[in-house]
Amino acid sequence: MGDELIEFNEDAVAVVESHNLAEIVKPFVREIWLFDSHVAGTTHLDDQSVLETIAVGDVLILRREDNRHDSNAILVLNRKKQKLGYVPKKDNAVFARLMDAGKLLQAKVAEIEHRKNYTLIKIGVYLIDL
Repeated sequence: MGDELIEFNEDAVAVVESHNLAEIVKPFVREIWLFDSHVAGTTHLDDQSVLETIAVGDVLILRREDNRHDSNAILVLNRKKQKLGYVPKKDNAVFARLMDAGKLLQAKVAEIEHRKNYTLIKIGVYLIDL
């Protein structure tokens, strides 16, 4: 590498400066399906209207929560970071370990059923691999 010249490419710099990092690496991102589940706790939301803000195909945010009832608790949030519920306790142990190890997980809405007393939101859980 000593004294050779490196060509300066203004086009590449312009692309990097005019886009956020997520847009640049997006072509290299893989979503790896892990599991199908549902959102638990939708009946306990203070504001049920948040359930009307989601649609099939929406990407949901998964975030670990410090929770005295479940040490593996994973919150499910919409894009506005409003709480929709949780990954069910019976399903969350492996996902919590992955997230605690620094892995990025997200969910996608697969199906929505509005029932008498609650809304059933079926989700797929995905590992985001860069």
